[in-house]
Amino acid sequence: MFDLKHRIAIVTGGNGGIGLGMGLGLARAGAHVVVAARNAEKSAGAVREIERAGGTASAINVDVADEASVKRLMESVKSRHGKLDILVNNAGINIRKPVHELSLGEWRQVIDTNLTSAYLCCHAAYPLFRTAGGGKIINIGSMMSIFGASFAPAYAASKGGIVQLTKATAVAWAKDNIQVNAVLPGWIDTDLTQNARKQVQGLHDSVLRRTPAGRWGTMDDMSGVAVFLASAASDFVTGTAIPVDGGYAIQG
Repeated sequence: MFDLKHRIAIVTGGNGGIGLGMGLGLARAGAHVVVAARNAEKSAGAVREIERAGGTASAINVDVADEASVKRLMESVKSRHGKLDILVNNAGINIRKPVHELSLGEWRQVIDTNLTSAYLCCHAAYPLFRTAGGGKIINIGSMMSIFGASFAPAYAASKGGIVQLTKATAVAWAKDNIQVNAVLPGWIDTDLTQNARKQVQGLHDSVLRRTPAGRWGTMDDMSGVAVFLASAASDFVTGTAIPVDGGYAIQG
C-alpha cells in the first residue's frame, strides 16, 4: 500500500530542509526523486544524500516562479522518465517584517515563490497526470496557514493561499484521479527556522512551551506524511490540510 517503486516524484525546493526530508522518505519507499531547485551545487548534494540512503534521484535546475522555467522542468521530466506520478510543491521563502515595513517588491517575491509557484507547477503538471491516469500533489503550507504572526504577513498570506489552492484543485481534478493535499509543518529545525530564531526574540522557548511533544521537528518527521500522501494508502484522501507539528496547533 505504501510502495512507491517505479514512481517519479518532483520535489521543488527539495535540496534542503522539509523538501529534502520528504524526498528522502519518498526515495526510501521506492520513488525516483527529481530535486527541482535553483542552487545546482546544493541540489547535487541532496541527490548524493538520497543515494547514500539507498534511493535514486536526479536534479533539474528551475525557477519555480517563472512559467517558462516550470514548463521546461515538466518537459525534461517527461523526456527523461516518460511520466510524472507525484508533485511536492515545497519551494518557499520568508521575509520577516511587519506589514508596515514590507515593501511591495518583497510582498510579491514571497507570494510568487511560495504560492504562484505551486499554481504554475500544478498547471504544468496536469497534462502529465492526465496522461498517466492520475497522480498525487502535496502542497506545503505552514502553521501560518492557521495562525497569524506580526513578522510574517506575506508568508502567512501565501501559506493560507496554499490551503485554498489545494481545496480548489482537489475538487477540480478529482474526476481525473488526482489527489491534492496540503501538509502544514509546525516548527521544524531547518535553515529557514534557524534564521527565524535569530530574528525573533524568544521564539525557541515559545515553541517548546507550546508544543506538547516538547521539541522542534526534524526533517525525518516529514517523511512519513509524504509517503502516505504519495501512495495508494491515500487514494480516497483529497483536499485535506494535515498538521505535522507535534501537537502545536491543538494548544490554545
